[in-house]
Amino acid sequence: MVRGKIQIKKIENTTSRQVTFSKRRKGLFKKAHELSVLCDSQVAAIIFSQKGRLYDFASSDIQKTINRYAEYKREYFVAESHPIEQYVQGLKNDMVTMVEKIEMLEVHNRKLMGQNLASCSVKELQEIATQIEKSLHIVRSRKAKLYEDEIEKLKAKERELKDERVRLSGRVGEIPMGTPSSSKEKEDVETDLVIGYPKSRP
Repeated sequence: MVRGKIQIKKIENTTSRQVTFSKRRKGLFKKAHELSVLCDSQVAAIIFSQKGRLYDFASSDIQKTINRYAEYKREYFVAESHPIEQYVQGLKNDMVTMVEKIEMLEVHNRKLMGQNLASCSVKELQEIATQIEKSLHIVRSRKAKLYEDEIEKLKAKERELKDERVRLSGRVGEIPMGTPSSSKEKEDVETDLVIGYPKSRP
């Protein structure tokens, strides 16, 4: 006869629960004993009943097995936590180094601004002066380059205007206008051309 599949949930009936506990406990210890014999392994099992009664099985001295387990767990957790501790300590060291660098930069910047110079030696003051001179040279060089670029742009614009003026003058010379009989007529014709329409003649 095939046994039906038992649903794994708490047994509500107290008597049935106690009977099942007793049977399952004995079965578990039997399997633990077989495992230790067949595989030559160190096996221990500890069970507390609902009422708090202790049941245990050990293939050897149970206290030695418990001590071995505790030692293994301690080494395991230390090994697992050690990389994390190293990483956190590394972050702390990097943070301290970064704070020190920022403080040094702030002190140096204040000295370049002419502040807190009372504690500086002659050598330090000379180094600060040299650095300021180098910075001024770089600023002046950049300023001069910008001026040169602006001048070149203005010269290019001037050349464009001159070329446009020459081109317009050539177009004026190409327009047929006849031969003026006097300087007055020539001036009138040129004036008409500048305005954009020929002046009617009597």
